[in-house]
Amino acid sequence: MNDIAKRHIAPSGLDPLVNRLTTRLSKLGISVAGSRLLAVRGRTSGEWRTATVNPLTTPDGSRYLIAPRGRTQWVRNLRAAGSGELRLGRKAEPFTATEVADADKIPVLRLYLEKWGWEVGRFFDGVTKDATDAELAAIAPGFPVFRIES
Repeated sequence: MNDIAKRHIAPSGLDPLVNRLTTRLSKLGISVAGSRLLAVRGRTSGEWRTATVNPLTTPDGSRYLIAPRGRTQWVRNLRAAGSGELRLGRKAEPFTATEVADADKIPVLRLYLEKWGWEVGRFFDGVTKDATDAELAAIAPGFPVFRIES
């Protein structure tokens, strides 16, 4: 695994506070701009672990989870489990996940940056929705992407 594929940006500054707030809102059934609470079984404990995510729906109806912070705990857990739930309030939507190959991430990353760039752009080191395909391909290994299906 190359260095970019090992990329992980830990929460800092106000991130933990914002994460707690969006998690609490999701548990109350309030979505912030489409966010959901991702629940995945832990790789070793088997216990449910949660993180707030921004699911992306493409124009053709395909759905994806993108990890802007890189190889996070939820990414490692989802790779191991292959399934999870998207939660909002009392509603839980079970899904299965398939990791997307780096070469296939380019259009998904571009759409993600179009929709969520205002929130997650700082994790993309200056790469924006207007980046060339080559620029997106260069960063793709550092941004895990999962196609999710109900």
